[in-house]
Amino acid sequence: MIHLTKRLYKSFFLIILLSTVLFAGKITPAAEQPDLYLPLLKDKRIALVVNHSSLVRQEHLLDTLLKHGVKVKKIFAPEHGFRGEADAGAHIKNSRDTQTGLPIISLYGKHKKPTKRDLEGIDLILFDIQDVGVRFYTYLSTLHYIMEAGKEKHIPVIVLDRPNPNGHYIDGPVLQKKYRSFVGLHPVPVVYGMTIGEYAKMINGEKWLKGGGKVKLTVIPLANYTHSSFYSLPVKPSPNLPNDRAVALYPSLAFLEGTLISAGRGTKKPFQLYGAPKYEVKKFFFVPESRPGARYPKFKGKRCYGVNLSKTDFRKNRAKQRLNLSYLQDAYTNYPDKKGFFLKNRFIDSLAGSDQLRKQIASGASEETIRKSWERDLDTFKQIRKKYLLYP
Repeated sequence: MIHLTKRLYKSFFLIILLSTVLFAGKITPAAEQPDLYLPLLKDKRIALVVNHSSLVRQEHLLDTLLKHGVKVKKIFAPEHGFRGEADAGAHIKNSRDTQTGLPIISLYGKHKKPTKRDLEGIDLILFDIQDVGVRFYTYLSTLHYIMEAGKEKHIPVIVLDRPNPNGHYIDGPVLQKKYRSFVGLHPVPVVYGMTIGEYAKMINGEKWLKGGGKVKLTVIPLANYTHSSFYSLPVKPSPNLPNDRAVALYPSLAFLEGTLISAGRGTKKPFQLYGAPKYEVKKFFFVPESRPGARYPKFKGKRCYGVNLSKTDFRKNRAKQRLNLSYLQDAYTNYPDKKGFFLKNRFIDSLAGSDQLRKQIASGASEETIRKSWERDLDTFKQIRKKYLLYP
């Protein structure tokens, strides 16, 4: 019996020791460090910019703040809404939170920037949304307009920083000013290698806000994070990025959104498949259907032939990861109607940040040639980026 007790004690000690080692360096989002930001919110009337990803472990940030007596007055919601369930591009109406009765003002409906009336009676704006580190992911544009509105109304902005799951590399064409839109407001590459807090500092520091001024900005940092850290998102950041693989493939596959190729919306594996009814290789197929977050997917109910990437080892050679142009090149090669491949609205140009990538693909340019055309702008951006990094 004594021998058994000693063995149990040793086992218990080893479990404690192992837990200490595993969690001592655990990446901790700013929202999970309330001691760093609660004092800044005391006696302030707060507007929250949040969605379903704004979690403090298993609890929503809103509930955490209310438990601490913070005076939350209203909620601003980005694309996909407060609960993160709306389709991409679907306009969201203003509403009220059913649990607290707080007004929810949509920043993806009638307007994308808070109005002066929206900010009446607000002393401070608190932003906490999980980003994925890709220029055309619209939470960046929401951040920009929040900061711009704060600057104009002299309302400080606090950003609670979160990890960037694609923060370990920088790649892609840099957006040209002529192609600014809500899916890209700034002269940055498709994958920019910064957390949302670092990005906010860059918006401010480079004076990209309207009028060239700055908002009073505070970034609450992450703990134990580096840009090379792997971080598995605890909740899907939007309806069509359901897992780490989709998040990793998104920067490369999203270009297909500007073509007559489906990127898997309306399936169980969005951004892990691509294809179309006219794709010429018939080895694999999928059928998009109406689903939450994709009620009207491209080619709904039609058999799409294409490529299955759902078993891709996205962590292999992660240190050498970059945009994969082969998907776009392959889709173009295997689509019979070359003139109709790119959508007439030229959405591909908004995603790429210029018309150059579209023209390069259509001309049959090699990946090496395309990449070489990015080099100068990427080098310039990397020098700008250095000034705003908070983490190694």
